[in-house]
Amino acid sequence: MSDFLHHLAFGIYPYIALAVFLLGSLVRFEREQYSWRSGSSQLLRARQLRIGSNLFHIGILFLLVGHTVGLLTPKAIYGLVITPAQKQMLAIVSGGAAGIICFVGLTMLLHRRLYDPRIRKTSSVMDIAILGLLWLQLVLGLATIPFSLAHRDGSVMTQLSLWAQHILTFQADAASYLVGVGWVFKAHILLGLTLFVVFPFSRLVHIWSAPVGYLVRPYQIVRRRGGARTA
Repeated sequence: MSDFLHHLAFGIYPYIALAVFLLGSLVRFEREQYSWRSGSSQLLRARQLRIGSNLFHIGILFLLVGHTVGLLTPKAIYGLVITPAQKQMLAIVSGGAAGIICFVGLTMLLHRRLYDPRIRKTSSVMDIAILGLLWLQLVLGLATIPFSLAHRDGSVMTQLSLWAQHILTFQADAASYLVGVGWVFKAHILLGLTLFVVFPFSRLVHIWSAPVGYLVRPYQIVRRRGGARTA
C-alpha cells in the first residue's frame, strides 16, 4: 500500500498537477479574461507593498530559474564544469540566499494582507490561501538546507534531478528515485505540485502575462515641446 501511495504521489500526481496547470490556465483565459490580473492593492500601504513585492519577485524569479536549470540539466552536461557535490553546494548557497530574500518579502506581503483591515476586506479567500501556501513552501525549501548539508556528496541533488528528468520524459520509474529521499524534500515537492494545481484558480495566472516583450521592444520616439526628439 505504501509503495502504491508513493508511486501515486510522485509518479502520477505530477502529471495531474501539470495537466490542471496548463488546461486550467487555458480555460480561465478563454472564459474569464476579466479576472486575468494580479488584483493589485497598491493604493493601500504602498510602501510595504513596494518593498515586499520587490524582495518577493527578485527571490522567486531566481528560485524558479535555479530549480528549473538545476533539476533539468543532465549530469552529462553540468558534469563538464562542476561535480555533483559542487552543484549541490552551489544550490544550497545561492538558493538559500534567494530563499531568505523571498521569505522576507513574502512575509511582508502576507502580514500586509492579513493585518490591514482595508486590504483584508478586499482580499478573497484564494488571495490569502495562495500567499499562505507560498509562505509554507518557502519554509519547507529553507528547511531542506540542513538535510542537504548532511549529504554534501551531491547524492540528494542527483536523485531529485533524476526524478524531475524522468517525469519530464514520461518514464514510469520516476518515483523510484525519491524512495530514499528525506521527508522534507518530499513535502516540498508535493506542496510545489499542489501550487501548480491551484495556479489557474488564483491571481498567479498573471505570470503568463509578464511583460517580457518590453525587454526586446524597439525604442519609442518621444517628441518634446519645441520639436526635439528623444529615444
